[in-house]
Amino acid sequence: MKHILFVCSRNRLRSPTAAAVFAAHPGIVVASAGLANDAEERLTSELVAWADIIFVMEQAHARKLRTVFRKHLNGQRVICLGIPDDYAYMDPALVRRLEAVVPPHLGTVGANRREGRRLH
Repeated sequence: MKHILFVCSRNRLRSPTAAAVFAAHPGIVVASAGLANDAEERLTSELVAWADIIFVMEQAHARKLRTVFRKHLNGQRVICLGIPDDYAYMDPALVRRLEAVVPPHLGTVGANRREGRRLH
């Protein structure tokens, strides 16, 4: 199983939507987290280490991830989706956008690093 982590600011709209959209996708286990102090599920070093691919919604998230969690990044791909904070949870336009941009990256993970449990 590939471990896929979706990250946004507060883990209330974009990253939880992404996790819900891809939760049943074959061959992956998903989690979502936020970088803000008031995030519903705050990003931790354990989640960063767990992930094979980390999808961030904005470049600012990628910068903060690489700054705050630098020592926990161990070869994971960090992919910026370029999705602004303009959507509600499960907004059909957001779902369509995620379904268009995420799948091409799911086949690019190297060998599975470890088995794990589903995290939300």
